[in-house]
Amino acid sequence: MKIAHAFDRFSKLSARFSGRPLAFTSAVAIIVAWLLTGPLFGFSDTWQLVINTATTVITFLMVFLIQNTQSRDTEAIQIKLDELIRVTEAASNGLMDLEELDEATLDDYRRKYELMARQSRAK
Repeated sequence: MKIAHAFDRFSKLSARFSGRPLAFTSAVAIIVAWLLTGPLFGFSDTWQLVINTATTVITFLMVFLIQNTQSRDTEAIQIKLDELIRVTEAASNGLMDLEELDEATLDDYRRKYELMARQSRAK
């Protein structure tokens, strides 16, 4: 359980940092530094491999961090929406767990609400 908690904290902090201007500026600075070292290394295959490997590894790891953060955020939003549905008297409590339904059932709900929206706009 401690590992999961540590990973959640790490992914949250990483997602916050990676979305900031400083992270983007740092990435640009690294690319510029790499480009400037090109002539020093004769634009060799090894020189190219360094940036390719680094970007591949970082991208691979970021996929997991972003997925973790996105899943947690989505789940929190779903819970908040469920609570809003629950406390709204006119709302249908059957909508509280739509994310758990199969695609065909979701399509049925979508058509129902699209029809309601069209009828409302027509009035």
